[in-house]
Amino acid sequence: MEKFAGGLENMISNIMGALPKIGVGVLILIIGGFIVKAFLRGLRHRFEKREMEKSLMGFLLSIIQAILYILLLLTAASTMGIQTSSFLAMFASAGLAIGLALQGSLSNFAGGVLILLFKPFKVGEYISNTSGVEGTVEKIDLLYTTITGATGLKIYCPNGPLANSVITNYTDITSRRYDFVVGISYDANIKTAQDVILAALAKFDLVKQDPKPIIFVNSLADSSVNLNVRVWMDRANYWDSVFVIQQIVKNALDEANIEIPFPQRDVHVISDKHIRD
Repeated sequence: MEKFAGGLENMISNIMGALPKIGVGVLILIIGGFIVKAFLRGLRHRFEKREMEKSLMGFLLSIIQAILYILLLLTAASTMGIQTSSFLAMFASAGLAIGLALQGSLSNFAGGVLILLFKPFKVGEYISNTSGVEGTVEKIDLLYTTITGATGLKIYCPNGPLANSVITNYTDITSRRYDFVVGISYDANIKTAQDVILAALAKFDLVKQDPKPIIFVNSLADSSVNLNVRVWMDRANYWDSVFVIQQIVKNALDEANIEIPFPQRDVHVISDKHIRD
C-alpha cells in the first residue's frame, strides 16, 4: 500500500512538473495554427495573383500545409519533452520507400510541375515534340498531358519525357512559313516561271506580302529544275492556305504553258529477229 501511494505521489509530482511544458506546447499549437493558416492564405493570394494553374496551386498548398503542420507538431512535442528523433527516422524511412516505389511517377510529377510553372504550352495550343507527338493540348495534369491529334485520337503523354523533350509551340507565334518544291521543265525559262508563281501568290489574300514570297532554284534534278517556294501566312490562316497554294501554283503554270515534268525513261525493245541475226 505504501508503494502504491508512493508511486501515485511520484506520478502526480511528475505531471505537475510537466504541466508548464504541456501548457507551452499547447500554446505553441494554438498560436502556430493561426500563423500557418494566415501564411497559407497569403500564399494562396500570391499564387492567384500570379495566375498559377489551379491544379498545381492546390497541390503545392496541400504539400506546404502538411509540412508546416508536421513541423508545428514536432516543435510542440519537443517542447513538451517528447523525443522526436524516432518520428523523424520513421518519416525518413517512409519517404525513401515511397520514393523508390514511385520513381517513374515522381519523374512525371516533377515534369508536370515544371510544365505548369514555366508554361512552355497551355491548354488549347497546338504543339509537337521530338517524340513525334503532335496535336492540340486538351488537359495538363500533374502526371500526364492529354493531346488530341490531327486525326482526333487522344494521346496521353507522360510529363517527365515531355518536359525533357524539344517542344515546338505553333500557337505561340503570329506567322508561319510554308515551303514546298515545284519542278519545271529544262526547256522552261526560270525567270518566267518565277514571275508567274509570284503573280499567282500575290492574288491569294492569305499569303503575306511582307515578308514577300521567295522563289529560288533548289536543285537540278534528273527530269526537272526544282524551284523552292517560300511563303509566309498568319498562324490562323496556315491550314486554310497550305491545302490550296500548290493548286494555285499548278493552275498558274498550266495557264502559262510551263510544263511540270515527271520522270520519263526511254525503253528500247529488241525483237527476236535481231536476236537471231
